[in-house]
Amino acid sequence: MKTNLLLSSLAASLILAFPVQAADKMKASKATAALVEEAPLRAHLALLSSDTFEGRGTGQRGGDLTVQYLESQSQVIGLKPGNGNSYRQLVKIAGVKAQPQQSSLQLVAGGNPLAIEFGKDWVWAPGDAVASHQFDTDIVFVGYGISAAEEKWDDYKGQDVTGKLLVMMVNDPLPTAQEPNRFGGKALTYYGRWTYKYEEAKRRGAAGVLLIHTDASASYGWSVVQNGGTAEKFQLQGAALGTGLQGWISEDTARKLFSGAGQDLDQLRAAAERSDFKPVTLAAKLVGEEKADIRTVEQYNVAAVVPGTDPKLKDELVIYSAHWDHLGKQGTSGDTIYNGAVDNGSGTAALLAMAKAALQAPAKRSQMFLWVAAEEQGLLGSALYAAQPLWPLEKTAANLNLDSLNFVGITRDMSTRGSERTELGDIAGKVAKNMGLVIAPAEPDLAGGYFRSDHFSFAKAGVPAFSIGGGKDYVKDPEAAKEKMKAYGKRYHQASDEFDPSWDLSGMVQQAQFTLNLGRAVADSPKMPAWKAGDPLGKLRAK
Repeated sequence: MKTNLLLSSLAASLILAFPVQAADKMKASKATAALVEEAPLRAHLALLSSDTFEGRGTGQRGGDLTVQYLESQSQVIGLKPGNGNSYRQLVKIAGVKAQPQQSSLQLVAGGNPLAIEFGKDWVWAPGDAVASHQFDTDIVFVGYGISAAEEKWDDYKGQDVTGKLLVMMVNDPLPTAQEPNRFGGKALTYYGRWTYKYEEAKRRGAAGVLLIHTDASASYGWSVVQNGGTAEKFQLQGAALGTGLQGWISEDTARKLFSGAGQDLDQLRAAAERSDFKPVTLAAKLVGEEKADIRTVEQYNVAAVVPGTDPKLKDELVIYSAHWDHLGKQGTSGDTIYNGAVDNGSGTAALLAMAKAALQAPAKRSQMFLWVAAEEQGLLGSALYAAQPLWPLEKTAANLNLDSLNFVGITRDMSTRGSERTELGDIAGKVAKNMGLVIAPAEPDLAGGYFRSDHFSFAKAGVPAFSIGGGKDYVKDPEAAKEKMKAYGKRYHQASDEFDPSWDLSGMVQQAQFTLNLGRAVADSPKMPAWKAGDPLGKLRAK
């Protein structure tokens, strides 16, 4: 009852601040541009990233509050339910929380147990939602853990790794002077993502995987691994599950392991850069019992629709997405709330402001505003939607995703990395020009950003999709703006990612407006955008 009263109060306060247009006024406004307003965006962002929502954690009270809030605000704005008569789409997942104090896991090298601590030196959890696993398992170093026929690369070389613990590097093989474009050149391919490495290990029957962390290869520090690795993890129920153990070890721990096993880590890593690399069985083992608490959690995607106006095209759809979740409450002392203001309170709030604007001038195709669950747990909400779409995927023109928006200030450019794989890139260029903007120059995707946001779930299902990023050519005080954005790196996935009332949200509004304008251009186009010829993801659309 208290929760419902709280949500009702919050909704009422925003109704007073941003009243719903009367029906006749709404009709009159259809001829005008759909303009994203800063006031509702700021209000939603401040509220969603406040302590009231407790960091919007998956499987936590704050997550439940967030879903209720998005549902109520969709009703307030006047959006149609996206799932029949409901705004919700059930996402059934298993919650997995490692219990290191109850476990007896040890890494043993050369017959000697390593003196390492969970969280400080390594993190792990079962990848198959099973509460207990016993290990007495040989350890094999498999380089990058990649098998890619089109790259003529196989780190496994036919070796049977069934029942083994695989230790491997993050990222994918570096380009060379002889092969400057192998594995995407400087850019990260999907083979470099930890999700792929877990998947491939499972396909080969491995007992577990430990990834070697470095700041450069992971593109984030060990603290990010600690925060994510020690928290409860989530897996889609009914989906392909992982190995019995999935985790990370710090680089220092990896050195201890390899040295204790009589191997030189640097030499083996250098060898793994060559296509003739073969797996190396270490004089080491994983022994002991892994224990975890397992629970079933019901979370929800929230889907709301602005119906299209064209008698035929209204059956087709443009989806705007953003993940509503962050890391929730963790720990027992200090600041325990990971508010996630930028990641991704910004995208969550932006979609609400965009939806309000879209109703002022509906497009020919229908438009869905989709807030997905459990992105921080491995794109689970968007993966569920792609597997069980509320709208036929073959009639879904595009997915435009927003994740961690520009909170620094207005820019002269906009980032559309990944759009070049489809005709969305050309459309984005025209939209940018009409707004007096330019598309930021393409840069190598060193961190594999294209594979780390919710749009990738749609792309893997054949829907043209990418995430719209903020620009970097700041209009006001460029150097100070760049430093401010750079400093956010230290707050990423930390409790300090909090809303600051002094933020200049002009850049956030600009980014949201560009996204809405791009979606509108797609929604009004005579045909749906296609993948560029030869793109492997485009083959899925063709089928």
